Amino acid sequence: METVNIDIVSDVVCPWCYLGKNRLDQAIANVAGEINVAIQWRPYQLNPDLPPEGIDHKEHLAAKLGGQAAVDEAHRTLEGLGVEDGIAFDFDAVKVSPNTLDAHRLIRWAATGGEAAQDAVVSLLFKANFEEGRNLGDQAVLLDIAEQAGLERPVIAALLALVSTSTDCAPMTAYCCSMMKQGTPVTPISRAMSISCLTASLSASEGFARDRADEGRASGSLTPDSRANAAWNDGVSLHRVKSFFPRG
Repeated sequence: METVNIDIVSDVVCPWCYLGKNRLDQAIANVAGEINVAIQWRPYQLNPDLPPEGIDHKEHLAAKLGGQAAVDEAHRTLEGLGVEDGIAFDFDAVKVSPNTLDAHRLIRWAATGGEAAQDAVVSLLFKANFEEGRNLGDQAVLLDIAEQAGLERPVIAALLALVSTSTDCAPMTAYCCSMMKQGTPVTPISRAMSISCLTASLSASEGFARDRADEGRASGSLTPDSRANAAWNDGVSLHRVKSFFPRG
């Protein structure tokens, strides 16, 4: 069975990333038994300069988006999309805009338990923030999520306590930031090209299914990255990359 390797660059406080993950999960389920999909989650921080304790979410978002009216409009759009994709966004419950460095450290450590463990942690982090309004900058919340995902709570607590390891995501974060000129999330397919998920309207499974279709029929939102292409290229066909997330 052929394997497609996907590196997902996102932040767990990005609602579009949550939608993108849900759609990708559905797509992978649709091609189960035909294509093996291996996923690695890579760190990116939308707000790397926030203090460890975070800041007031509503004030922060209004300032960032240009006022409460813009925030309300964005939330209405996302809530509608969430209903379609089975996500119960509860933006009123979100009180804190957190610094997500520790959340990304948890995601990184979860990978040592295998792809399923990392995926479980990512899903729980998204749900905790967007559906339950839990503060992802709170280490107690992160420990609860780690335990729920099957990780050893004492081990994660010890790792979080090691301040010296707070830079363990820094090199990858810096690299990923260089890929984020379009915004989040970006999905490099087999570490060769990167595709923005923001405009995806068709399921990724349709892109998988068109693997043998003519390249000219594919219409992807494509962003070549020369460094990734040189360092990570493993020969995935260009038409698969182009068709993975078609434009809406």
